[in-house]
Order: sequence, then structure tokens, then C-alpha cells
Amino acid sequence: MSKPIRIALTKGRLEKDTVGLLEKLGFDCTAVREKGRKLILPVPDANLEVVLAKANDVITYVEHGVCDMGVVGKDTIMEMKGKFFELVDLGFGRCKFALATKKGYDFYSGYGIKTIATKYPNVARSFFEKKGMDTEIIKIEGSVELAPLLELADGIVDIVETGTTLKENGLEVIEDVAPISARLIVNTVSLKLRQAEIESLIEKIQANL
Repeated sequence: MSKPIRIALTKGRLEKDTVGLLEKLGFDCTAVREKGRKLILPVPDANLEVVLAKANDVITYVEHGVCDMGVVGKDTIMEMKGKFFELVDLGFGRCKFALATKKGYDFYSGYGIKTIATKYPNVARSFFEKKGMDTEIIKIEGSVELAPLLELADGIVDIVETGTTLKENGLEVIEDVAPISARLIVNTVSLKLRQAEIESLIEKIQANL
């Protein structure tokens, strides 16, 4: 048997949803479900090996070819970019990037340069560049909602699921930036070298979405 196809999964919700999908294909994912502290886990009947990683690292591992495939959110793909094929929208982990401001604030008025706080500077920058707007982008690691409240920023670009956190902090979405969901990505060389195996797995996945 050839060496297992290695698939990197984003730890947490996307990992659970992907494991659920693999089980739907009839694969035995017991080792992944009972992982303990292990980070590389076999799915022997599928000739797969699952690697559990943080979202950014999933992209790095697939790009460098140490993993053949990966499951990662579109948010991470948009922020990090990279050389790989994005082949399937898996449809779970749905949310969106949105631009939000303090309630009632007229973001698009006036001529001054607007300041935007975000964990995703590349996503924010390209969104405003497409609008031809000059902005100052400030990268925040923690709760982005604080920035407009502390008057550090005019608005934020962040991931929004329900909008509850925004509402509770007196903020509102004024524009959607991009939809997000989990994507299946594949290393460019792996797709050439193991095309039949990878395509057959992808067909099974697509048939079960």
C-alpha cells in the first residue's frame, strides 16, 4: 500500500466537522476521536493520516508539501494567500468578514483617512483598496470590538457569525466584506503525483456534501 495521504485539519470546530464528514464516507476515525494529546493520527481504512494544527499552520504545511491536503477557513486563506489549489467549498464553518462601526456612525462621510482595526490586515487592506479608499490599518490581536469604543479606530473588519458580540458592545455591521466557510486545499505537487487517489477522495467528499 502506498504511504498514507496526509491531511491537515484546523483544530476545533472545523476538525470535528471534517471528522464527521470522513465518517459519513464510511471511514473509521476512532483514532482521531480518541486522540488524547497525539497530533498525527491514522485513518487506516482510508489510507489517510490526519495532522491537527492551527489554521495558519495548515496552510504552511500544505504549501510546503509536508501535508498533501488541508481543511482551513476561507478567512485564513484570504489573509495568508499562498501557493496551493483551493478545490472544494465544504460548506461548514459558515460566517463572514464584515465592516462594523459604532452604531449610528456615518463611516463613509468626510474626507479624512479612516482608521480600521482588525486581526486580518491583508483582508481589510484589499477590501478598501478595491474601493479606492485610503485607510490606516491597525492590527489587533484580542477583542477588535474595543478599538472603536476606545476611539482607536473608525471601524473594524472582523469575522461575524451572529453579530451578538457587536450588538452588546454598541457596534453594528455596515457592510459585508466576504463570505467564509471551510475549504479543502491541496498541495500543487501532491495533486500531480497522487492525482488518482486525491481525486477519488475529493469525488467521495463532494458526493457527501
